[in-house]
Amino acid sequence: MLPLTFTDEHADQLFAITDDIAERVRKLGGTTIRSIGHVARLKHVADNDAEYVEALDMLGELREDNQALIARMIEIHDLCDEANDVATASFLENWIDQRSAGFGFCSKRPGQE
Repeated sequence: MLPLTFTDEHADQLFAITDDIAERVRKLGGTTIRSIGHVARLKHVADNDAEYVEALDMLGELREDNQALIARMIEIHDLCDEANDVATASFLENWIDQRSAGFGFCSKRPGQE
């Protein structure tokens, strides 16, 4: 069973990352997300509107979403390197480490070797 504190910590980390990203975007002169519709247009994670999802399936989806987030952060890190944006690249390295550490225990589904 996945402890509730894990999901709370996961949500807290994602919220903190989101706030850090918004601050970084503003510092670079960009605009941040303006509405729920804007979020919907920009999202990279598929919705799951199923009536019921087994715990192991939910954990698998969470793991896959996290791996996709890490991959996206690595792509953005590469762009930062190309633009010589060391500050943002440094933030990304920390966030990638946080995401990787938080899911180390569930890199495989139960029963997998």
